[in-house]
This record gives sequence, C-alpha cells and structure tokens, in this order.
Amino acid sequence: MTTRALLLGTALAFACAAAAPAAEPSRREVGQIVYDQTPPTPPALQAAIAPYYNARSAVFEDWLDDGSILIATRFGDTNQIHRVIAPGAARTQLTFFKDPIGVALAQPKAERFVYLRDDGGAEYYQAYVRGLSGPETQLTTPGTRNSDFVFASDGKQVIWSQVTAGNPDNDIMLAPVDAPQNRKVIQHGKGANAPLDLSPDGKSLLFSRYNSATFVELFVLDIASGAVRPVGPTDRKVAYRGGAFTHDGRGVVTLSDDGADMARPVVFDLAGGAMRDLDPGAKWSAESFDLSPDGAVIAYMVNEEGYSRLVLKDVATGKLLPAPKLPLGVMTGLGFSPDGKSLAFSLSTSTSAGDVWSFALADQKLVRWTQSELGGLDPQQLVEPALFRYPTFDKRSIPAFIYKPAAKPGKKLPVVIQIHGGPEGQEQPSFNPRRQSWVNEVGAAVIIPNVRGSTGYGKDYLNLDNAEKREDSVKDIGALLDWIAKQPDLDASRVAVVGQSYGGYMALAVAAHYNDRIAGAIDLYGISNWTTFLKNTEGYRRDLRRAEYGDEREPKMAAVFDKISPLNMSARMKKPMMIYQGANDPRVPQSESEQMVARLRAQGTQVWYVLAKDEGHGVAKKQNAEAVRATEIVFLKQVLGAK
Repeated sequence: MTTRALLLGTALAFACAAAAPAAEPSRREVGQIVYDQTPPTPPALQAAIAPYYNARSAVFEDWLDDGSILIATRFGDTNQIHRVIAPGAARTQLTFFKDPIGVALAQPKAERFVYLRDDGGAEYYQAYVRGLSGPETQLTTPGTRNSDFVFASDGKQVIWSQVTAGNPDNDIMLAPVDAPQNRKVIQHGKGANAPLDLSPDGKSLLFSRYNSATFVELFVLDIASGAVRPVGPTDRKVAYRGGAFTHDGRGVVTLSDDGADMARPVVFDLAGGAMRDLDPGAKWSAESFDLSPDGAVIAYMVNEEGYSRLVLKDVATGKLLPAPKLPLGVMTGLGFSPDGKSLAFSLSTSTSAGDVWSFALADQKLVRWTQSELGGLDPQQLVEPALFRYPTFDKRSIPAFIYKPAAKPGKKLPVVIQIHGGPEGQEQPSFNPRRQSWVNEVGAAVIIPNVRGSTGYGKDYLNLDNAEKREDSVKDIGALLDWIAKQPDLDASRVAVVGQSYGGYMALAVAAHYNDRIAGAIDLYGISNWTTFLKNTEGYRRDLRRAEYGDEREPKMAAVFDKISPLNMSARMKKPMMIYQGANDPRVPQSESEQMVARLRAQGTQVWYVLAKDEGHGVAKKQNAEAVRATEIVFLKQVLGAK
C-alpha cells in the first residue's frame, strides 16, 4: 500500500469514527498544544510534513557600521537575530530566546543593536540594546507595548512609540541610550503615533498617525518646544507610508496616494508645502522605501500584481537609475548601507526560501549574502503558481493565484481556498511551505484570492469592503466557487476554505453562506462575533479596527454586525470544521474561537479544536507549526478525500 493510500485510509477511518459519538477523540495535550476532539496525526504524515517546516529563510534587518548585516533566521525552534560579516559568511546567532525575535535596528556609531521581545505572542514588546558579544540593557518600561524605534544620527539617543494596556493613544518617548531610566515623553498620545525620522540637526522629529489604511497623517515635531505642524494637505484624507527628511532637513520624502489611486514617492517642501511627484501616473503601488545616507537616491519597492519590483531614482531630478532585474518573487526589508554604496533587501520566490541580497550602486553588482536551506524538500516538487482573474457579482475582476499538482488523466483535483487576513492584506507568491504541502501531500489545487479590500490594487479597491459592505468580499468567494465549477480539472464537490484572523472570519462566513458548496472549513483565530471582538481586542487596536470594520456603538452598525456575525449564522454551518487558536492572542482573543466551537458543537456540527498555550496571533514556533499544520492536512484529507 502506498503512503498516500495509507494516509487516505487513516483519514477515512477518522471520518467513520467521527460519525459515532462514543469514538470521538478525547482532549489531550502534547507539549504546548491542546487537542480537543481532534485525532492524532499518523506517523507517516508527520514524517512527510517535517521537511516543509525544516526549510528556513533569512530576512534582512539592518546594516551595522562595519558593513556587516543583521538578519532574522531560524536555527532552532524560533527566528532569532544573527550577524553575517560578509556575503556567504557564517550566520552568527546573537539572541537566544524561546519566543521569536524578528525586529532589529543597528545603533549608529556603536557595535550594538536594539531588538524587541514579547512573552508567548502577547505582543507587549519590550526593547533591549545589546552588544554584539556583550551585555544588554532594557530600554523600555515593563507593562508597556513599544515599537517604531529611531536612533539619532550619532547613536546617543533613541526615540520610539509606547502604549499602555487598554489605551488607544501612543506616546512618543525619548531616552539616552546609555541612561534609559531618563526616558521621557516628548509627544503625548493622540492615536497611533509612530516616529519615522529625526532631522539631520536632531531638532525635529517626523512622525505619523495611523487612523486607517486609507488615512495616515504626517507631522513634524519641534522637540524643544513641543510644537507640531502637519505635512501635506489637511483638507482631505491621504494615506502616507513611511517618511524621511531630505538631506538638508528642508523637505520630507514619503509615499502618498494623494490625487491618485496608487501610492508613489513624493517630496514635500516644508517651508512652502509644495509637493513634487517622483513617479507621476504610477500604475502600481509603492510599498516601502529607503533614502541613501546622502539623500541623493531613493530605493522603493513596487507591488505589481503581487510581485515585487525594485526601483531606484535620483531624488533631485526623478531620473530613473539602474536597478537589478530580480526573479519573480516578493521583497521585504530594504536598506542602504551606512556608506551609501550598497542596498540590501530580502527576496523570496514560490520555489526558493527567502534570502538576503545586496546591490552595489556603482557597478550594479548583485550579491547573495545568505543561502537558506529547503530542509530536505525536492525543489522539483515545488509549484510555481499561475496568476489569473475571475469575474464577481458586480462585474469586477478579482485577482488570484492558483497552485496545481501534476494532473492525472480523468481525475479532477480537490481545491483548497486560502483567504488572507487583514483585511488590509494581500496574498503574494512568496515561499510558503504550507501551500506547497497542500499541493504535494493533499494533492489539491490551492487558490489564494485577493478579494475586495485587499492591499496592492489601489485605494478604491481597498475601500470596497468597508463597514456595511463587509459581505461583498464574501460574495467574491461565492464567485470563485462559480469559477471553480466551470474548470474541467477542478472538482467543485471537493472544496475546502481556510482563513486566519480576518480570513478566519471569511472562512466562517463562507461556511454559512455556501455550506452546500464546500466540504469543510479551517478557521484560525477568526472573528466569530463583531461586537464581542471589538469589545475584547486590545485597547491600542480597537479604534483602528472600528475605522475599518465599523463602530459597534452606533445602532445602525450594531444591526449590521448582528446580521453578519458568523456566530449568529452558525445554524447554516453543517460541514466539518477545524478551529485553531493561540491562547495569548491580543488581536482576536481566545473567546472568539471558543464561543464558535461551543455553538457549533451544541448544534451537532463536527469541530476539531486546537489550542496553543504559548502562541499569540499565529503560529510562531517551529514545533507548534509542524503540529498544527499536520493536523490541518489530516483534516483536509478527511473532508476532501472522502469522495
């Protein structure tokens, strides 16, 4: 008997056992994972899954003054900060913790860096300054949440954003690096403030205030007087992304969607307020940028249908400069070296793990710094997705990618639809072991749609699902089910939907609205009731989520929430479901999953419930990821292989 046949037989056995209440798997704990009415993973499948999560990637964090770099990568159970002194050199581990460390910023004029650490995924980050081989100092106050660190050019002072539990307002803090006990508030909170850059003379701070995905303000703070003045127009809502002072301190460079559907780089003159567009008529959105130390060159990433393109321009003239032609993939992290001669970034493709590269501006030489391993996976078995678009109910065209296993004559493929979170997110064709395992181990076609409300397609598309239009995005999945039914090689009777966070809400909503058209659903820390979610999500997020989803305190919106909350539509959900939750999740609390589990079980719907006691909003630890993802595959085999 083949391994695939053996696993299918095991899955069918679970299905039969699930039909008899007396044979339901009991509650059990393995490590930090609690399995509630969830069967164990067959050993053969666990062995088959392991290579997908042995694969690892490297992510660029920052340059050190000596020309070496800081990266985040995993050699144990979690990502930690490492130093690489030269291209191809060893990755020397600098942090050693049970929880992942994924943010590091080098301190100028010193062989030190600041990193952020939380406990069990709770996201109340504390910041520490650490030497490359020596002791570390805690910068921040225990019990606060800290982010967005900016060093002064001489490295002696550091500025960051701080918020306390239950408080929506972020203070901006300043402290001497060597005397963090002397920290002080330089801008009292009013919303989600985040420092961006210090002026060359160190007297002014550029900071942003995030109100929603389509409304982000920019301000300049005079640190001595406390005076604040806005950057850009104040008579309309504009979304800015990032920001930096020009080399002379008289201007600000940022990404703006003012007067256009797509964000592009612009330069503001602070004295007169004039804006100069560096990419007029941009067809795709710029997502992040960095300025060279002398302010002469801007490097920015453009998102073209989910793929990244690197652009370099002369700031003074807007002239296009030579840039590397990269493989089709997704970039993250972008930063000029301290001497301005090189630009570093991370690049991940569908068939190769992410790695760190640098590009030399003088000779246009592209250099690979890291060579990440595929963990035993056969690269020939990794699938490159195809981009396609399908029509939806209002004649719009919805972008999506599809991964397909090798076709078998006369056989139709089962389908897994994976819906991203956010909702201001985007599915992109980066290296994703989970999708590849669904293709190879389940034998399914995997579709990752970017329904309305996704980023990457302009602000008009982003706004299409706001507030009372929330279920229009669910209809986009209904249209995808229509498209699947018309494909000769896809089996519309064997479709599962998977989503996490906001995507978890989408999976639940699809399970309610299209129960007869799916075989099962996986909800990972999804929103089950909009009112309880907004009441219980962390205070620093609540108003920001209301800006996107609507305000439950308004009677009209409360009525909409009552109508569209999955918990109130549970009676329609008859197909098997798997629900996963991290116990320390500050964004979508454990109560959202547990009330859904209780309601579904009370009505007789089969639910597998998996709880990770040491995780937050996601699955960050390798051991947990292997366990949870293997359970997903057991579930998918059951619901998709039973035909």
